[in-house]
Amino acid sequence: MLPALRHCLRHPLERLRAALPCNCALCGRGCGAALCADCGARYLRTASCRCECCGLRLPESSASPLCGACLAHPPAFDCSVVASDYAPPLDRLVLDLKFGAQLALAPLFAALLEAAIMRRDGLPMPDLLTAVPLGASRLAERGFNQSLEIARPLARRLGIPLEKRLLVRSRETVPQSLLPHRERRANVRRAFTLSPAGIALVRGRHVAVVDDVMTTGETLDAAAAVLKRFGAVRVTCLALARTPPK
Repeated sequence: MLPALRHCLRHPLERLRAALPCNCALCGRGCGAALCADCGARYLRTASCRCECCGLRLPESSASPLCGACLAHPPAFDCSVVASDYAPPLDRLVLDLKFGAQLALAPLFAALLEAAIMRRDGLPMPDLLTAVPLGASRLAERGFNQSLEIARPLARRLGIPLEKRLLVRSRETVPQSLLPHRERRANVRRAFTLSPAGIALVRGRHVAVVDDVMTTGETLDAAAAVLKRFGAVRVTCLALARTPPK
């Protein structure tokens, strides 16, 4: 068989094998799942006290459900649910999904997010879910949107409709992780709009936006501002991980 043809046939199989691991992504032990029970219990402990608006970890003794930043300058979104901090070893798993195409991690992340949602007593359930969209060039390079891959199984678990093309990128942006904090708001300003079909869907609705990592919240704030401008009555952010303040 010609080498080029052999590569073409082998490459999809390698991608499929990577997307369907049978070993724990952290310890490597065979478990038939993306993460074994021992590693899940050891590493994925969640903070019991977080800002209800932006998801930052709060001191256990905090008298307010909101952090100082959200009290002083409320964002466009109404609340956030976060499964864990963006810290070792979860950060490695996020990168494995994002840059290693380990798509089998997405259902695990969805399960972690669902558990975090269920721990929030009295949290209103959204009418529909969507995901933070990637720019066209980044989507073409990566081949998938990691936030959408998490949103798909999460929508099924919650029994909530998923609108995949609700938000669209109106322009390409520099990855937020490459910018200092002071430049991130300007980077995502006017970066989103609604699809023509989405305009009719959001008016009077509660929309949840799924993202893999919430760093400063500027991206989700920009997305929420667009949804509110087109008539959404409530916007909830659902992020697998929240970057702790330095």
